[in-house]
Amino acid sequence: MSETAPVPHAPLRARAEIDLDALRANVRTLRASAPGAELMAVVKSDAYGHGAVRCARAAVEAGATWLGTATPEEALALRAAGLSGRLMCWLWAPGGPWREAVEADLDVAVSGLWALREVTDAARRAGLRARVQLKADTGLGRNGCQPEDWPELVAEALRAEAEGLVKVTGLWSHLACADEPGHPSIDAQLTRFRDMVGYAEGRGVRPEVRHIANSPATLTRPDAHFDLVRAGIAVYGISPSPELGSSADLGLRPVMRLSASLALVKHVSAGHGVSYGHHYVTPGATTLGLVPVGYADGIPRHASGSGPVLVGGKWRTVAGRVAMDQFVVDLGGDEPAAGDEVVLFGAGDGGEPTAEDWAKAAGTIAYEIVTRIGTRVPRVYVDTGE
Repeated sequence: MSETAPVPHAPLRARAEIDLDALRANVRTLRASAPGAELMAVVKSDAYGHGAVRCARAAVEAGATWLGTATPEEALALRAAGLSGRLMCWLWAPGGPWREAVEADLDVAVSGLWALREVTDAARRAGLRARVQLKADTGLGRNGCQPEDWPELVAEALRAEAEGLVKVTGLWSHLACADEPGHPSIDAQLTRFRDMVGYAEGRGVRPEVRHIANSPATLTRPDAHFDLVRAGIAVYGISPSPELGSSADLGLRPVMRLSASLALVKHVSAGHGVSYGHHYVTPGATTLGLVPVGYADGIPRHASGSGPVLVGGKWRTVAGRVAMDQFVVDLGGDEPAAGDEVVLFGAGDGGEPTAEDWAKAAGTIAYEIVTRIGTRVPRVYVDTGE
């Protein structure tokens, strides 16, 4: 569905318009925020729901010199689509497609000895040198090598490098609280990262890139930029944290605009129950509008009774439960026609809600709102090449 092409003339049940011009502008803004570093555009999870192949191409056109994915399968799909250049993936499980990754010239992340041994074996079988990036756990507590295990990982990586089986191309880590300005863990992690990088380089590792900055650190912590910054959600024009400011405050423009066509408008009397459980009952005679998307399309059920939409220039909220395929809005007596547009979220400059508004309604983060939009919703690309 991500490769849906030109905007159809007939109304669609729903559509996610993806503004690639906005994406390119966001990449240029992020590059300007880290002038001494290269930029990796993270396109994991189908580019946060925006369509990995099209977004990856647009990001590279705007100057991203690296692409990043979580899984090797995502990275291999980009290679199969013709994306060349530096491409990194970091979420591995034992028995993963190491040989395919080596043959596709991917940069693969290694957080422990088991992974280093599997990629080394794959390189030996392929007769190629693997590009390996060693990940340090500097305090996030997820993937990455603990400081006490770092010397052993570095030593084995250097032995594999001496055998011509791997090239250690990067040393990297990930920040836990960069979206909370002033959080003490940020400085603590940067100190630990410098120490772990210094240890590896002191033993002879010569990485092409050292990197720890995610979107918020790219925008707010120049001391975290090192050789490369990894921008994820900011590429798609969404603020990585309300505490840092809105998208507009950060010079970013949301890339996704989600809309649907009203499937039905009808008059009901006072006291009419709406949707499962009758958690909403009409307070008076009114009109109800049926919006033909639901949690199967990624509309959060937790936004039942609170999710905002724009209909006929007016904000309305979900009336009652979000169902699997649809939800209802109380139109307050207005009578738009079936087929009229309902905007769930967009950039906000047309009066419509934003993904952040939906995040607040659902008690989550805007990352989840855009990423969860499902494959039943076609992606329709807006691309003038700017």
